[in-house]
Amino acid sequence: MCDASWLRRWCCRLWGWGVATFVLVHGAMHGGWCWREVRQRLSGNGHEVYAPTLTGQGDRRRGLTPQVGIADHVADLTELFWFEDLRDVHLVLHSYAGVLAGPVAERVAGGLASVTFLAAFIAQPGQSLLDVEPPAVARRYRELAASAGDGWFVPASPQFLDQWGVTHDALRARVGPRLTDFPLRCVTDPVRFDPAALDAARKVYVNHTKPPLASLQASFDLAVSAGWETHQLAHGHDLMLEAPEETASLLDGIARPS
Repeated sequence: MCDASWLRRWCCRLWGWGVATFVLVHGAMHGGWCWREVRQRLSGNGHEVYAPTLTGQGDRRRGLTPQVGIADHVADLTELFWFEDLRDVHLVLHSYAGVLAGPVAERVAGGLASVTFLAAFIAQPGQSLLDVEPPAVARRYRELAASAGDGWFVPASPQFLDQWGVTHDALRARVGPRLTDFPLRCVTDPVRFDPAALDAARKVYVNHTKPPLASLQASFDLAVSAGWETHQLAHGHDLMLEAPEETASLLDGIARPS
């Protein structure tokens, strides 16, 4: 018996029906694993999909050291672009990964078809993640690192599931044990890039509303004021885990020619 998803993917590639290349980038404490269901749906629609895990996270957690910072995560992505010879990429950045947008856009030199900030933070040149978080949140992360992270990492805990609005018991049981301690440098290192590279790319912001995350309000407001394309999904912060079908459908629509 022929697998329907394989047949659909084969037909899409044969006739070029809306085939796109996606790079899906997870947020803090996650890994490429969190995109599995979204990746399967996009691949089933004929798209080429990459979901790398950033240094020190997920299945690469053995690489977590005090030296890991923003530059390492930018290199993770730009090396993927180079080794896989990726062009016209729809780059999807979740949460923390939004701050990588500018440096990556500059380094891949026009290799982006679009950048989607999926409930993600926006950082301007010279800003760190903690600069665009509310002061109380930034202070809490520093205190967590000092008290329980040996001064150099933010320890993962179920408290973050509460913060992100993950309420379903089965999802909490799946996600909680997979959360990974996060290097403090990745929230304190400022990003450095020429804004022209990101300005030239098509930018999309996806906001979530049920529940919203107050920390993201400033980033969403910035996207709206800049006239970016925006969308809203009535789910919590871990959209790709809570609502993979809706998330994949939205990304598929963003990538298809108008």
